Amino acid sequence: MNNFILIGAAGYIAPRHMKAIKETGNNLVAALDKNDSVGVIDSYFPNADFFVEYERFDRHVDLLKRKGTFIDYTSIASPNYLHDSHIRFALRHGSHAICEKPLVLNPHNIDALKVVQDETGKQVYNILQLRLHPSIIALKQKVAAEVAVNPDKIFEVDLTYLTSRGHWYFTSWKGDDKKSGGIATNIGVHFYDMLGWIFGELKINEAHVKQSDTNAGYLEFKHARVRWFLSVNYEYIPENVKAENQRTYRSITVDGSEIEFSGGFTDLHTQSYEHIISGQGFSLEEARKSIEIVSDIRNQSVVLNSSNTHPFVNKVIR
Repeated sequence: MNNFILIGAAGYIAPRHMKAIKETGNNLVAALDKNDSVGVIDSYFPNADFFVEYERFDRHVDLLKRKGTFIDYTSIASPNYLHDSHIRFALRHGSHAICEKPLVLNPHNIDALKVVQDETGKQVYNILQLRLHPSIIALKQKVAAEVAVNPDKIFEVDLTYLTSRGHWYFTSWKGDDKKSGGIATNIGVHFYDMLGWIFGELKINEAHVKQSDTNAGYLEFKHARVRWFLSVNYEYIPENVKAENQRTYRSITVDGSEIEFSGGFTDLHTQSYEHIISGQGFSLEEARKSIEIVSDIRNQSVVLNSSNTHPFVNKVIR
């Protein structure tokens, strides 16, 4: 049984980490969050210690070590801009780090973390759960088989992800680009990871829309041309989806064929933990391509009148 601590226990994704720790037969020793709405801990680890102050949490973890209770893994589900600091905390306390996406906000953060990783001998793992989804694995195998026959094959891909959020989103840290990295980073980074994992080296990265609630653009990989559209604005959801009282729309088409991957998400964190504990987790370097993509989107100017725009761009209120 491994000992875990959790940083970011009150967030949306934290219960999936608690569930994964429990289902892999491990123990949550302590958790930290500045917000105290964490009653969900009782469903998994009622005996875990909980702290709202980072300083007391730090002291507690240090005391545990001195008394012989060593922390094997630190799970990080804090706001995006704090991931870098919390990963460092984990490594310097002698534990491996398991971090939610995005791993960090900028590529140079990966370089700096590699130094600390080498100094401490501990590893950093990123939750890249789409790589474990059966439909995505099947797509990767299909693409690899076609490319083996035709090395020049270029797939035409449309990625559309709409996940409606209320006014609270823009008041929270998620609505602050300096803290979340913006829409493309916050809700899109694992899609970019998946695309690079399947279709290879990135050649072109264009941003077509950069608004607080919507990002869109074009990515060209070695084996794919990708038009993408991401938004938290309910107005852009297709009418037939609204008619079914749904507030989320997720679609990936490859050469006009829909890839069904809407189900099977809830167990992917547990599978991710199983992979990590068995030594097969996704490392710092494996996260690099997606972090480079979102950093470039964030820092580049909008390309106007591109011939590669996603069809939903026409919906956007300028």
